[in-house]
Amino acid sequence: MGNTFQLIEVVGVSTVSFSDAVKVALDEANKDNKVSWFEVIEQRGRINSKGEIEFQVTVKIGKKN
Repeated sequence: MGNTFQLIEVVGVSTVSFSDAVKVALDEANKDNKVSWFEVIEQRGRINSKGEIEFQVTVKIGKKN
């Protein structure tokens, strides 16, 4: 018997680091249903209105159905 997974994309944001932004995204996604795997598909950043560096990552997340 096979397995199926639900795929979602989440953007995590952090002023600490890219890796912290991934953790933010995974923690949020893990609230409803346990995350089975993830893939970082994009990293980017910006300077926010306070002059801080803001790290942003788009994460593709697989959750087992």
